[in-house]
Amino acid sequence: MGGAGILLLLLAGVGMGEAWRPPKGKCPLGCSCSKDSALCEGSPDLPESFAPTLLSLSLVRTGVTQLKAGSFLRVPSLHLLLFTSNSFSVIEDDAFAGLSHLQYLFIEDNEIGSISKNALRGLRSLTHLSLANNHLETLPRFLFRGLETLTHVDLRGNPFQCDCRVLWLLQWIPTVNASVGTGACASPTALAHMQLHHLDPKTFKCRAIELSWFQTVGESALGVEAFSYQGEPHVVLAQPFAGRCLILTWDYSLQRFRQEEELSAPSVVSCKPLVLGPRLFVLAARLWGGSQLWARPGPDLRLAPLQALAPRRLLRPNDAELLWLDGQPCFVVADASKAGSTTLLCRDGPGFYPRQSLHAWHRDTDAEALELDGRPHLLLASASQRPVLFHWFGGRFERRTDIPEAEDVYATRHFQASGDVFLCLTRYIGDSMVMRWDGSMFRLLQQLPSRGAHVFQPLLIARDQLAILGSDFAFSQVFRLEPDRGLLEPLQELGPPALVAPRAFAHITMAGRRFLFAACFKGPTQIYQHHELDLSA
Repeated sequence: MGGAGILLLLLAGVGMGEAWRPPKGKCPLGCSCSKDSALCEGSPDLPESFAPTLLSLSLVRTGVTQLKAGSFLRVPSLHLLLFTSNSFSVIEDDAFAGLSHLQYLFIEDNEIGSISKNALRGLRSLTHLSLANNHLETLPRFLFRGLETLTHVDLRGNPFQCDCRVLWLLQWIPTVNASVGTGACASPTALAHMQLHHLDPKTFKCRAIELSWFQTVGESALGVEAFSYQGEPHVVLAQPFAGRCLILTWDYSLQRFRQEEELSAPSVVSCKPLVLGPRLFVLAARLWGGSQLWARPGPDLRLAPLQALAPRRLLRPNDAELLWLDGQPCFVVADASKAGSTTLLCRDGPGFYPRQSLHAWHRDTDAEALELDGRPHLLLASASQRPVLFHWFGGRFERRTDIPEAEDVYATRHFQASGDVFLCLTRYIGDSMVMRWDGSMFRLLQQLPSRGAHVFQPLLIARDQLAILGSDFAFSQVFRLEPDRGLLEPLQELGPPALVAPRAFAHITMAGRRFLFAACFKGPTQIYQHHELDLSA
């Protein structure tokens, strides 16, 4: 007879007011009986039902193959329930429903390989639980939820797989007011035979992240910047072929990004936003026709041209950055022409005007503002020499040093982690590099193959320090900084859809969700959503 059939014979039947007695005063074949208990072994000739006042029940070497929901509803008075040396392998949700008085549950030396997370639900009087010597490789999270009266738990003798699935158990053991016999790990090999209570939960890496495609924004783009205006996150795209700076915001009805406003900017290479109270400025750096500053005086108005920016100095801008100097906002625009010069523009009255020319004749391709040793610094990458580091001194930028062993660097971006300043250097030919500031200069830390790269962008998204290495010839690679090693480790490739000549990345948090924008020169801008995955669930 199958296990379900046995349980039906065991538990169907008599009313609450009736007392059970063995037929003709004898105990059924295969069972030992007393007034309040029954012990059944083998494949006994079971009575039609047990008494609802039964206090203990032991099933040893029976033919039970599984424990289904509500298996013991007809014996609600049980205080002790024991299963030993049975062949069942599964315990389903609510298998012990109705046993609110049960204090002792021993499920030992069986063939159990799986137990449902709600199998023990409702056992509010349980003090002693043993799942010893079964085939359990893991236990479901929240298995012991609601079992507030536990004083003894025995999990020994199970072949536990000590991976992320056991993490919750390691975190639960110190919090429970009970003695717990945990047993040892069966795998992985490095942890085999180690006692569970000797494992350190902090060594488990059980959180993963994933960037999955969310939305496409038509038209190619060279740059993307995130900013907040009037308490709402926004994104601005530099779209040279469309001839505009396109501002996007979140559509709460459609749950996607939509256009809010655009400003005319033919041949634009960078759209750099600046918010000062109710005022919004956007610097539009353009290859031809001169760079411009646009302004929005208030939230109910539209952006309008405010001024032309250094028309004799900015002949072929390639990048623009925002920085604060002596409490005032400034822009630095890297110029890639022989006749022009990289220019610092600072606020003076209603507009922004040249404060200093830097690095003339060097055809700069990128500017990066950063802080080192508590002072503003500026890093310029150039087609003609190694990146040069300037520091703010006496109201102007002075050359401090260059970066050794860093020829052919197209762009630089920095990030901070654990008190250190790191630098990501993009190289189109050769390996891109990661460097760390040692107090006097940047030292090489790591090299990453990067054929056809124009962007190596660090981004802090939630708790993760990422760096994305774009490529014109292959999939763009996402790396994550491993705090223990202080190195970037591969995380995933971006796509599908694949990015076509990516040039810039930016992230934004909107409506509790995190998004990554990827601006592409030869394809549409792609938006990815950042997901956190709990591998211990």
